[in-house]
Amino acid sequence: MPEFFPDVPKIPFEGPSSKNPLAFRQYNPDEQIEGQRMEDLLRFSVCYWHTFRGTGVDPFGAPTLIRPWDDGSDTVENALKRVDVAFEFISKLGAPFYCFHDRDVAPEGATHKASNENLDRITEKLLEKQTQTGIKLLWGTANLFSHPRYMHGAATSCNADVFAFAAAQVKKAIEVTHLLGGENYVFWGGREGYHNLYNTDMQRELDHLACFMHMAHDHAKSIGFTGQFLFEPKPKEPTKHQYDFDAAACINFLRAHGLEEVVKLNIETNHATLAGHSMMHELEYARIQGFLGSIDANTGDLLLGWDTDQFPTDIYLTTQIMLVLLKQGGLGSGGTNFDAKVRRESTEPVDLFHAHIGGMDAFARGAKIAARIRQDGVLDDLVKERYSSYDSGIGAQIEEGAVGFAELEQYILDKGEAAPNSSGRQEYIENLINDYL
Repeated sequence: MPEFFPDVPKIPFEGPSSKNPLAFRQYNPDEQIEGQRMEDLLRFSVCYWHTFRGTGVDPFGAPTLIRPWDDGSDTVENALKRVDVAFEFISKLGAPFYCFHDRDVAPEGATHKASNENLDRITEKLLEKQTQTGIKLLWGTANLFSHPRYMHGAATSCNADVFAFAAAQVKKAIEVTHLLGGENYVFWGGREGYHNLYNTDMQRELDHLACFMHMAHDHAKSIGFTGQFLFEPKPKEPTKHQYDFDAAACINFLRAHGLEEVVKLNIETNHATLAGHSMMHELEYARIQGFLGSIDANTGDLLLGWDTDQFPTDIYLTTQIMLVLLKQGGLGSGGTNFDAKVRRESTEPVDLFHAHIGGMDAFARGAKIAARIRQDGVLDDLVKERYSSYDSGIGAQIEEGAVGFAELEQYILDKGEAAPNSSGRQEYIENLINDYL
């Protein structure tokens, strides 16, 4: 079988002093971080869509990434070749997982039956390559946003036939994910939202979305799929307002519709910033609510207002992410998926390796820095001191629920004035983090 990346060897770990652009400087799969192998903690995954289907197209320009292995056709034969490309790339990179939408791996047919047959042919080869390489499926999902039928949404479409088609597509996607041993299944509501409330029954659409998720869960149980369901927040683009706006909106939706024991969240950096949050905020909010399941590892350009899906290279960002993930003890069945794409000017296949190596090293370095911060306890000590007024006296009574407004009023009447606030020491803390970096 021909190699598609003949000039790229298996990517080695060579350490911080290496000058080899095709080697890891920080990511050592066997290095221990808080009792876990780095590979097991980070659980890196390569996404099929951007990495093997990305063309460099943007709203203002035609494709620039013309791959030598791709003949440009949307045929099963081309898709089968792409499987060989993907597994050679992932094997040489050394990532343990990959993930995909159904339409990433197999072309859509003229009918749903034809689409299923195409997907079955590709699935057979995916399973063969997984067995050969040991690479696993982190999660599967269905593309319910590209085809014109989904112009009004899928599970939230005003057209019941579209709802039914989406259900049939997700049914098949769950079955394929199960067959391939996928550890999760993701819902990304690319068009589950609205552009104009004048013509939208929001209550009905939200009820339909919940109904859809319950149906999916019921089917998963019926076939023995025990993987984790994940819901991915995104505030906008392509719709004006998506129902999965941010972690808080998703968690509220899940609890309101009895899905809190079924679905966790897959949090993405670029989506967090589009919602006006930091990634650390979204992760911490999901974590404290018990809904943090997995992450998409990318970043956006703060000077641009859309989802640029760039590879993460900011060590401040990865350190903040890892502070939260280490606090949770890892991601369980979730992972760190590179939902990221090379820039449209990065046209050579080797650029795919440079991008992933940089992202994996950035997360590895962030993990080591976060572990040192946690080991020294500096942030824990600062937080404990800041909230120390709740450890005894009136603060302890408040947290214990031993007082109400009447007792608190009497406390202040007797005391006369609240104790003075202490400094937040924000600049000191920022300098402290800089010292670790």
